[in-house]
Amino acid sequence: MVLPGEPKTRVEVGPRRAGAEHQEAVLRRDDDLPALLSEVASDRRPLLNAKGGLSARHTHQIEQFLKENFSRKLSLAEMAAVCDLSPYHFVRAFSKTFGVSPYQSVLLLRLDFAEKLLTDSRMSITDIADLSGFSSQSHFTTMMRKYRQVTPQQVRTRRRSRSGN
Repeated sequence: MVLPGEPKTRVEVGPRRAGAEHQEAVLRRDDDLPALLSEVASDRRPLLNAKGGLSARHTHQIEQFLKENFSRKLSLAEMAAVCDLSPYHFVRAFSKTFGVSPYQSVLLLRLDFAEKLLTDSRMSITDIADLSGFSSQSHFTTMMRKYRQVTPQQVRTRRRSRSGN
């Protein structure tokens, strides 16, 4: 479900990021997004038949919604509305189904996407943070350290040392 006026997969960025390389990366992101999200989501398959969890239909709906919208600010009420549940019931059912909270799930999707951009592009870390849905480069770096025990620059440095660039 995409709200009117909201981009489906493209993240609108301000004039400070209007360079040709950035524009090309945004277009590539749109082309590569389905494959990337499929790869990322395969590690986060729901626990099937979790008593008290989301139905198969709701599981599919929320997975699709998060894949299409993870890079923008999402409210709990908005996510719950996708499944026609109250926010309270949605959090309980989502957590039971996926093993993590909705917030953690969105955060992990953002981190996976950002890590892929760090290894596959030459975009700046600030642009990657922005495209991945983080409020700032600082927030992105903090979350990478907390959940991956590595900084964005360390991810990029490892990529270069492995590829010989």
